[in-house]
Amino acid sequence: MVELTIDGLKVEAAEGSMVIQAAHAVGLYIPHFCYHKKLSIAANCRMCLVEVEKAPKALPACATPVTNGMVVHTRSPKAIDAQRAVMEFLLINHPLDCPVCDQGGECQLQDLAVGYGESASRYKEPKRVVFHKPMGPLISAEQMQRCIHCTRCIRVGQEIGGYMEIGMLNRGEFSEITTFVGEAVESELSGNMIDVCPVGALLSKPFMMGARTWELARRRSVSPHDSVGANLVVQTKMDRVLRVVPFENEPVNECWISDRDRFSYAGLYVEDRLQHPMVRGCDGQWHEASWSDALQSVVTGLKQVREDGGGAQIGALATETATLEELALLARLTRALGSDNIDFRLRGDGAAFDAVRTGAPWLGMPIADLNTLDRALVVGSFLRKDHPLLAQRLRQAAKRGMQLSLVDSVAADPLVPVAGRLTVKPSALVQSLAEIAAALAGLKSQPVPAGLAGVQPGESARAIAASLASGERVAVLMGNLALADDQAAQLAANAQAIAQLAGGRFGFLTPGGNTVGGYLAGAVPADGGLDARRMLGGEPLKAYLVLHAEPRLDSDLGERAVRTLQGSAMAVAFTAFRSAAEDWADVMLPIAPFTETSGTFVNAEGRVQSFKGVAAPVGDTRPAWKVLRVLGNLMDLQGFDDETSESVRDTVMVGGLDGRLSNEIRLAPAAAAPAAGLERVAELPIYRTDALVRRSQPLQEHVNSAPPRAAMNAATLRAQGLAAGDAVRVSTAHGSAELEAALDDTVADGAVRIAGAFEQTAALGMGSGAIQVERR
Repeated sequence: MVELTIDGLKVEAAEGSMVIQAAHAVGLYIPHFCYHKKLSIAANCRMCLVEVEKAPKALPACATPVTNGMVVHTRSPKAIDAQRAVMEFLLINHPLDCPVCDQGGECQLQDLAVGYGESASRYKEPKRVVFHKPMGPLISAEQMQRCIHCTRCIRVGQEIGGYMEIGMLNRGEFSEITTFVGEAVESELSGNMIDVCPVGALLSKPFMMGARTWELARRRSVSPHDSVGANLVVQTKMDRVLRVVPFENEPVNECWISDRDRFSYAGLYVEDRLQHPMVRGCDGQWHEASWSDALQSVVTGLKQVREDGGGAQIGALATETATLEELALLARLTRALGSDNIDFRLRGDGAAFDAVRTGAPWLGMPIADLNTLDRALVVGSFLRKDHPLLAQRLRQAAKRGMQLSLVDSVAADPLVPVAGRLTVKPSALVQSLAEIAAALAGLKSQPVPAGLAGVQPGESARAIAASLASGERVAVLMGNLALADDQAAQLAANAQAIAQLAGGRFGFLTPGGNTVGGYLAGAVPADGGLDARRMLGGEPLKAYLVLHAEPRLDSDLGERAVRTLQGSAMAVAFTAFRSAAEDWADVMLPIAPFTETSGTFVNAEGRVQSFKGVAAPVGDTRPAWKVLRVLGNLMDLQGFDDETSESVRDTVMVGGLDGRLSNEIRLAPAAAAPAAGLERVAELPIYRTDALVRRSQPLQEHVNSAPPRAAMNAATLRAQGLAAGDAVRVSTAHGSAELEAALDDTVADGAVRIAGAFEQTAALGMGSGAIQVERR
């Protein structure tokens, strides 16, 4: 630490830190534009010029390291004159369009111009004109003449997003921020460029001209879309959500959010929104009903099912975006009806995984600890797309020397330097982990686990093992694709063995915003009940309760799941969207998305985050937890007396989390020979993960929502006698689809990459496994 004086105050600051950081730490504000605490130093706006005693001229506070005994003046005449001169230069070409600028009212330049600008300009020459730049469906760059070249957006792209999508052309007055050869910005973190822009040059395209900032009410919430549980500020006007921005929470999402979190709100008020309870009549047509009539119809149907076949003929399904309270009450209702058939995991073999787990799987560490790792192995993950903010933390760790290794079926670029990689088809993942474990045991001079005797590691496996063996802070993390695989239990056992041999931590990059909460709420079969795959893949049960899910697109079984639901005597959909259920449900109950209800999400690190509704309900929408509570009371069941969501949460969380989170897998590591033939890699695209995201038009216009294709590497295409662009029919155990063949050399040999959660591939389901491809 060094001691310096700023405006007469004695300040202690870390050696190597900058004057602006020392000043801000003690509450002294220094005006600035290009400086941002999470980005590298650029020092190109010069707005933070300050006087430093014994220095011949004013110095930029953001790029001047503190020294012992330094004396700094931020408000002296010399500093003020320098700051006013910089402001005059910044305003030379800036248009005077504050009244029509969307940034008006929250513009850094506007605020500082009041304090440091003049009442009249001495600049009489014509102002420059910069033509708008196409940046895709999310970012508007139609007013780039407002740009002051702070380069924050460029640095966000490079340092946070991981690659340079926009940059600066030309010099001086002719400088322009632009995209690379006119391409759209495609990063999953691109919206953060809007947040850091200090002027109205980069704006949110879906929000543009929607409201003035001072008209917006601001309320906190939590994102349901991935396992980070990013903290949000939801901005509303007349009780309708118009914009979402990040709420800074350093241990969780820092000051960033993904574009999925930022723009999913555009799906809230679509025409497809279910606004009133609907009951299917004897004529097969849908009829609007009152809440009392609709609930009475459900009660009558469930009672009839219990009388005819007992409670075991009732099944309950949910998603990982449902709140803790909703899942807890759904589990409570299902078990009170005499059934243990409940599952919130619509992908993967839940029964097989439940047989080996000892508690609720979680990240195994605080999210912030990802920044401090020096070695990491990620198994079966489209890391950037599945977990944008966790990938960003690993990106920052890599800048400090962390080595990342990957075992996957598609060599997608994580935009993090990769120390070692094994890209194999899904059935070979178990063997790949077995090879790494065997190699690591040799490097650590430890006995090879009995199930891995005779395993001969390949060169790539040895390279990954060497990387892990050389680290002190090591983590082995299971991704979404691995957890959804039929071999998830064995994959987890082998990954656990690797973590133990490396002396590191083992964890799960859990898929949804409330995956950990689903386990805690008991929304999984516990006493011989059926998991989601068996509820939907066998003979239809007589009744189903389906919460938030869109089975055709969310389930492993796709169209087959819909046919099973159609074969039941009573299918009840708790849904916000009509098209999610109208072809299979008997009753549709309009329930609130996360913006219109109170609730709780438990993120990957086990952090319990509660929130309130931020907008008025649409039509007759009701919070799902209240609907489930009322349904329990109408059925005369015990345990449905909670008056608030907090009461339900507290019931679930009694005793805290001690002993309930566990990544211990009760299964020995083992090798397994890969299956023969072609296999599907079932990708879940970032903007197709849940019903709300799928209805956000801006996200569906994005390149990451492009129609699915059957992507193979060149060798696999040749082996099948195909060429890129050929029309093909692909078939799985569940059905077939007609797609276009595409060349993708990141796909493993013998694998076909096909995106799920699209209508075009719903017949295939969402699972990986054997697939046939033939020319059409």
